[in-house]
Amino acid sequence: MSWNIAQAKQQFSEVVRLAAQEPQAIYNRDKPVAVLINADDFEAFRQWRAGQHAPTLAAQFAESRLALQQAGADALQIPARGAVQRPNAFVQMLESEQLPKPPANP
Repeated sequence: MSWNIAQAKQQFSEVVRLAAQEPQAIYNRDKPVAVLINADDFEAFRQWRAGQHAPTLAAQFAESRLALQQAGADALQIPARGAVQRPNAFVQMLESEQLPKPPANP
C-alpha cells in the first residue's frame, strides 16, 4: 500500500501495523520518499548489504602485498624507466623531416 506524508502522519499506527505484513511506501507529491518495512526484513537487508560491501582499493593493495610477502617476493623488481627502450614518435617525426632534435631532459 502507498501513503502520502499527511496520511502517514495521521494514521501512523495503521502504517506500522500494515508494515508488519508488507512494505508501506510513503510519497511526497507523487515521488517516493520512504518505505516502512518490518524489522525482520530490515535486518535481512542489513546482512545482505554487509555482504555486498566491496573492499577498498587500499585493502586490495594490502591483500596483494601480503600475498607477495607470503610467496617470498618482498619487493617487485621494476626496471628503471631509462632502461626501457621505447620508440619516441615525436623524435621519429623530427628525424623523418630532418629537423633538429629537442634537448634531452636530465
